[in-house]
Amino acid sequence: MSTLERELLRRMWLVRAFDEAAGRLSGLGEIPGVIHLAIGHEAGIVGACMALEERDYVTGYHRGHGHPLAKGAAPGPLMAELMGKETGVCRGRGGSQHVADPSVNNLVGTAILGAGLPVATGFALSAQVLGEDRVSLVFFGEGAASEGAVHEAMNLASVWRLPVVFLCENNGYQVTVSAKYSISVEDVATRAQGYGMPGVVVDGQDPLAVHEAVTAAVARARAGAGPSLVEAKTYRFHEHAENLPIPAYRPEEEIAAWRARDPLPLFVERLVGAGELTADEAAAIEAAARAEIDDAVAFARESPYPDASEVFEYLYANPEGTRRA
Repeated sequence: MSTLERELLRRMWLVRAFDEAAGRLSGLGEIPGVIHLAIGHEAGIVGACMALEERDYVTGYHRGHGHPLAKGAAPGPLMAELMGKETGVCRGRGGSQHVADPSVNNLVGTAILGAGLPVATGFALSAQVLGEDRVSLVFFGEGAASEGAVHEAMNLASVWRLPVVFLCENNGYQVTVSAKYSISVEDVATRAQGYGMPGVVVDGQDPLAVHEAVTAAVARARAGAGPSLVEAKTYRFHEHAENLPIPAYRPEEEIAAWRARDPLPLFVERLVGAGELTADEAAAIEAAARAEIDDAVAFARESPYPDASEVFEYLYANPEGTRRA
């Protein structure tokens, strides 16, 4: 089995195990606030991030724990961030919906729909102006695809031929509303035509398909040919957010059909069937990933909360008039 395939599988299991653990901790009250899990999205997240170089930027959104992990972030500080701990990647100030890990150039996570695209376009502009060989990739959902900021960002990126890749994780639902009732086209990627950029639809349950599509988009961006839009069709196996009283709105047969296309067992089956991996090797990769996440949970639980005296740190204005040296 190639190094790429093994690492795709390993990181997919990391993302899956991390969000499963986060869901349990949220249910126990150890993670405050609302969290959004990407269980079911792993192939698109990892396939896209592994098409990038270490120097490239990633911008996430509210369902974004997997983005820094897929870029190579350490899970311990990331879990500590969700728990509001001082050892978190944002020192406990960002939490689940605003998580960012500068160590892997995952610089922004935002809960405001579509808000990440103008920021990611700005990262691409800075790379272009400074002559840096960097590409900016931004994740967003199909619900954000109809936000005005999204279209402004795509238009400007195309006009200035900026090195940015727009990656739509289309899971079919905006909370409880089906995309077929809220989006004017069947494929979000169709809208790329209006901005003079390539738009491609890929199977979001296939990490190699996503990796191939994003690799081509990254190469185009790095060569100075401008932006691309990649739409990964996927599905979230959990609710829009954890611990919210949301009535049933998805047909059971639809959920079952998508669960039968779980990207992890599909990828394992594919690799084992091709003789590139044994069942024992696949189980060992999963076990190692789960053990790493167990260690991350232990690290987060043992970490201290920020000191109450620093509650006003990192704000635009500090009413106490003090700042960290």
